Amino acid sequence: MNAAAPQFIEAASPHVMNTYGRVPIALSHGQGCRVWDVNGKCYLDALGGIAVNTLGHNHPKLVPALQDQIGKLIHSSNYYHVPNQEVLAKKLVELSGLTNVFFCSTGLEANEAALKLARKFGHDKGIERPEIVVYEKAFHGRSIATLSATGNVKVQAGFGPLVEGFIRVPINNIQALKQATEGNPNVVAVFFEAIQGEGGVNPMHMDYLKDVRQLCDAKDWLLMIDEVQCGMGRTGKWFAHQWADIKPDVMPLAKGLGSGVPVGAVVAGPKAAGIFAPGNHGTTFGGNPLAMRAGVETIRIMEEDGLLANATKVGAHLANALKRELSTELASGQVKEIRGQGLMLGIDLAKPCAALVQQCADNGLLISVTADSVVRLVPPLILSEAEADQIVALLCPLISIFLKEHA
Repeated sequence: MNAAAPQFIEAASPHVMNTYGRVPIALSHGQGCRVWDVNGKCYLDALGGIAVNTLGHNHPKLVPALQDQIGKLIHSSNYYHVPNQEVLAKKLVELSGLTNVFFCSTGLEANEAALKLARKFGHDKGIERPEIVVYEKAFHGRSIATLSATGNVKVQAGFGPLVEGFIRVPINNIQALKQATEGNPNVVAVFFEAIQGEGGVNPMHMDYLKDVRQLCDAKDWLLMIDEVQCGMGRTGKWFAHQWADIKPDVMPLAKGLGSGVPVGAVVAGPKAAGIFAPGNHGTTFGGNPLAMRAGVETIRIMEEDGLLANATKVGAHLANALKRELSTELASGQVKEIRGQGLMLGIDLAKPCAALVQQCADNGLLISVTADSVVRLVPPLILSEAEADQIVALLCPLISIFLKEHA
């Protein structure tokens, strides 16, 4: 690190909009699963940029590829063909079993595009006011439409009127879904995260996923699965819904697809792939040459380095170690549950625990707390078992102390 690097003193900038409850840390650089702040302090990164830094930091295969692309072409308009769009689209089609891809830059954009697809699907069938089933505790973004699909009144507050056309149901309850839609000819799609991220790391059950797929087939609805946070190998399969051996009609992706370079995508199957025509949707930055190179290289490196198998192996090791070290708290109900799959895990505490974010950072560990009381761990997929053990050694004592102090 440059010895002359300025020290970070202020907790907030007076010139940047106050939209984030930031931890007073400014990161300087990273290597593997570790990052350093501008003061030289090292942190073990169990957050991965919120499930974004798939390959960790300064990956020896990714960095030269991105440097090569930057030296050639960073951006070009979608007026022209971008060769790596076809390369990346072909790969995503191969991995998903679907047929076509639209590229954008963020998960919000991908989810917004999915909502537009569903509405046009309905209009094309003669439905004037299409309705989409969404879920309690869901999070799909902060645009007005994706905010309306989100199931969190706290983040919706102050932004009404929300967009109409959504029917909200609880997760993992097929009868509730059937009852909420019974006799309604305007329903066009069911939209959910295979594992809810911001809602508290809540997985959809495998049987439920199969039941919803069957219901959508029977009703001629689109099955739209948001894989923005839980996709791209995080659970040990390329996409979390694949554990249920089903295929969606629409699948938004982002976060881990570009290993830190903004990349979003909507992958569609035969039922949805032809809904958009030229002029129906678009984006300035989506599918640009740098983003596409990042996506192509990310998948190539994941395959070469066996990162899906690593997510399964290290994720199971981490989950078992957490359950072992927090066994007393689990038995007492102070920790309600440790859930998730692969390297997407949530530790659900019996009380709000936002203070743990700063306490962990003070001790050299980066985490997040979501849904007020769930410690979320979404580290890079290159995490080793030794690093998983270090996460446990740093985190579990802090959770135990926190719970004793707030008993």
